[in-house]
Amino acid sequence: MIFSSFTNSSTTENFQKKMDESKYKKAVFGEGCFWCTEALFSRLNGVKKVVSGYSGGKIPNPTYREVCSGLTGHAECTEITYDPEEITYPELLEVFWSTHDPTTLNRQGGDVGTQYRSVIFYLDEDQKKQAEEYKEKLEKEKIWDKPIVTDIVKFDKFYPAEDYHQEYYEHNSDQSYCRLVITPKLEKFKKVFGDKLKK
Repeated sequence: MIFSSFTNSSTTENFQKKMDESKYKKAVFGEGCFWCTEALFSRLNGVKKVVSGYSGGKIPNPTYREVCSGLTGHAECTEITYDPEEITYPELLEVFWSTHDPTTLNRQGGDVGTQYRSVIFYLDEDQKKQAEEYKEKLEKEKIWDKPIVTDIVKFDKFYPAEDYHQEYYEHNSDQSYCRLVITPKLEKFKKVFGDKLKK
């Protein structure tokens, strides 16, 4: 009764939202151009937020131009915030390995350079164990003719990319790269993972 007299519905809603968000977890993946990765993962049920950015390099707060030089050591990647009660880390790993070629070293299609490497940045020992076990399983099943070159490395820092990179596909779907590369990939993604997508 006393508590309610000092609060309003907005305060209660904000408090509830923070409580809900406290159960969220993060995953950080690099699988080539982050425009494409963001467009895919943001459509998954249980994924609350996807931020395009850079990780795994030597310099703080890199710019897109610096990362594209290939000299910073950073990879283009996405930081994925998800609700583990709606989607699990292994399910995210399934999407990760299903939506790019993990056998091409430092390249994805026409994108070439260490910034486009296949990489999983694990945030804790559970993520490391699950990623390594999933990779080993795929290698045993010989899904690809060539060896998997995906790096599984400890997460250090994530630097969000410039604002114009965020939700890039949503704002630039008519751009040629989006039409020729992302849209076809997205259509295939919807067919394969239709049961996991947001309604």
